[in-house]
Amino acid sequence: MSESKEYEDVWNQLIGNITEHISEEDFNIWFKSVTYQKSEDKKIILSAPSNFYISQIKKRFGKIIEEIAQDISGDQIAFDYIVLEEDTVTSEESTKEKSNTPKLKKIESKKSKAAPSKSFKEAKKDIYKIPENYTFDKFVIGENSNFAANAAMAIANDPGITYNPCLIYGGVGLGKTHLLASIGNYVLEHDSSKKIAFVTAENFTNEFIESIKNKKEGQFKNKYRSADILLIDDIHFLENKPQTQEELFHTFNALYESNKQLVFTCDRPVSELKELTDRLRSRFERGLNVDLQPPNYETRLAILSRKIENSHVDIGEDVLQFIAENVSSNVRDLEASLTKLLAYGQLLNKEITIDIARKQLKNTFSSTKETHIDINTIQRVVADYFSISPNDLRGKKRTKAIAHPRQIAMYIARNVTEYSTTEIGLEFGGRNHTTVMHGTQKIESKIQVDSTLDTVIQKLIRDIKNYR
Repeated sequence: MSESKEYEDVWNQLIGNITEHISEEDFNIWFKSVTYQKSEDKKIILSAPSNFYISQIKKRFGKIIEEIAQDISGDQIAFDYIVLEEDTVTSEESTKEKSNTPKLKKIESKKSKAAPSKSFKEAKKDIYKIPENYTFDKFVIGENSNFAANAAMAIANDPGITYNPCLIYGGVGLGKTHLLASIGNYVLEHDSSKKIAFVTAENFTNEFIESIKNKKEGQFKNKYRSADILLIDDIHFLENKPQTQEELFHTFNALYESNKQLVFTCDRPVSELKELTDRLRSRFERGLNVDLQPPNYETRLAILSRKIENSHVDIGEDVLQFIAENVSSNVRDLEASLTKLLAYGQLLNKEITIDIARKQLKNTFSSTKETHIDINTIQRVVADYFSISPNDLRGKKRTKAIAHPRQIAMYIARNVTEYSTTEIGLEFGGRNHTTVMHGTQKIESKIQVDSTLDTVIQKLIRDIKNYR
């Protein structure tokens, strides 16, 4: 038996055994699209769909793969990876692919049915204007986004089969739109015959209104109900729009019953959308709901490092660390700070030093800190006002003297921060999001009949913003 064949057997055994070391979910996401290509001297060469896949497999599973391969073969085998481009596959590799990668073959056979005269970019222009700069390769995965990113990639690999429908929710600037568009771009890159509808909830609403006005409802319905994948961004915009909700409800049903993929984003859990019909809410909650949290320090630093890779401005690690330490709100604020420094360096042809960064970002950091209110501050200010301790607000006591201030603190946190009800509940002694919703709704009801309570709350909010 040749060395090449021997190592192919090693890989086949490895794939059969690896689920003993990793979860079935990780296997389905990361290894179903990895294909054996060939062997060299103590080396196995594999193919993957993209450089992003390769980097993640090396980082997450590289050591496990090498250890399993050594156990099977007795040799210390190295692993190398290539991105398999359709137009660079040789006839010999094509033969192997037919026998070893039915999934890739399936995608390519679908490509052959698509109009050959259209490029990938032309196909995208013909369909629904998916932002081309949002891809999985450019999304930095951290603890805050690991679950959501993995789910999005699983959906892109098996649309209509895995996690359907899916709702990704989280605060402003955390990457919801990036993941949503990445699904569309990935699918189109691997199967341009797919018809993908990518739209914001606002544009969906405007198109619907325009179709009624111009008596083109049939054309509107056909556009969205004939899609293979429907991606709608910011569904919280649909609140208080009953006719649009009705139309989306029927579109949802038509696509779901045909096993078409549906993915939505929202700035909060769908249970918190007050002016949403129960039956549409139940459709959103039917599938997988995942949240995006603000990135931790390590992830913020990784995002900054990735963003400067293609820039021509010299920015040191100390500057990146300075930004990561001072901007913790969201990815959008993080990138805005870096963009300002990049522009300064490019326009003035200067190296960005830590002193320049401090001077240029002084006002930016000050503004961010003023608007980024943490829950601890809210608890301290509210507790002081009602002559109790912050621990009382986080504790189990439910006496009126404590329960009422706790509900006020929750109400303020929900209205002046970007924290979800789940996050707020955790900060108040591990309470669930239903408790937080009940508390905030109770305060809202009391404000309607007690103007003095609103005066108290507004004073507390001012004190919180001015708290030092």
